[in-house]
Amino acid sequence: MKLSGKFSESSRRWLDRQNRDPYVKKAINEGYRSRAAYKLIEIDDKFHLIRNAKTIVDIGAAPGGWSQVLAERSTSNAKIAAVDLLKFNPIDDKVRQFFGDFENENLQKEIMGYLDDYADLVVSDMAPATLGHRQSDHLRIMGLVENAYFFAQQVLKNGGAFIAKIFQGGEEKKFFNTLKKEFQIAKFFKPKASRTESVEIYVVAIGYKGESN
Repeated sequence: MKLSGKFSESSRRWLDRQNRDPYVKKAINEGYRSRAAYKLIEIDDKFHLIRNAKTIVDIGAAPGGWSQVLAERSTSNAKIAAVDLLKFNPIDDKVRQFFGDFENENLQKEIMGYLDDYADLVVSDMAPATLGHRQSDHLRIMGLVENAYFFAQQVLKNGGAFIAKIFQGGEEKKFFNTLKKEFQIAKFFKPKASRTESVEIYVVAIGYKGESN
């Protein structure tokens, strides 16, 4: 693909990487909205958390790649709440979209009303717009993931699971220690679909030990 001169050097590098990325091509061929879908597929192939989940919350769901995987791999009667500030095209009858700030108490009540139960699984693939400064980007995503986990604590049932993306940089160790205390199992996992040079990694926490609900 020939790139016109109107692109900046950074845009040229990004487009070149996209053109060479096998997961981008695979997502287009298989109908996924983002290459990120394959990260969740790998996580689920390893930990098998979706198939038995009847109530699921996808935080930061746009453009819908993870919600697609959740819909495909969950039971036929599953309910999936897909939450994001941005609107995106509908996915499946099992997926109900909620637009707004997931930290909003009224929105949380709406989600719980839709699920009609506490959640078996809460997932988050959120990331901030990167600044290019590794430590700053790390701190910003840790703020997001901590907020996502606070939300998860409100909606997860005992025994439930939590999956979230983080950027490595030091602060994730403190957060991981919290998960180890509050879940029966906590693991770090880096899917093959994550680019080799990327500092992203996922936390997978299974068996929530929260207060009885």
